[in-house]
Amino acid sequence: MHVRLEKFNHTRKQKRYYALRLNKTLFGEWCLVREWGVIGGAAQEKRDYLPEGAAAKEELERLKAAKLKGGYAVIPVQLGMFG
Repeated sequence: MHVRLEKFNHTRKQKRYYALRLNKTLFGEWCLVREWGVIGGAAQEKRDYLPEGAAAKEELERLKAAKLKGGYAVIPVQLGMFG
């Protein structure tokens, strides 16, 4: 699961993004990866490991809802160019 959010505020000259990815590790845990930064600039990343998929999905949805309240909009993610 992958969610990308972006926020543009031309009066404040803001162009930011926030990406959330949910991956299963080789050990059966779930890894929630958060990446954020200025579009075209350096990024920061944080990883949280959760034992259950349901808890990981709930956390992803909670973070997504918080960013939507803060003015971010969901951007469709294209994974792979050729298929």
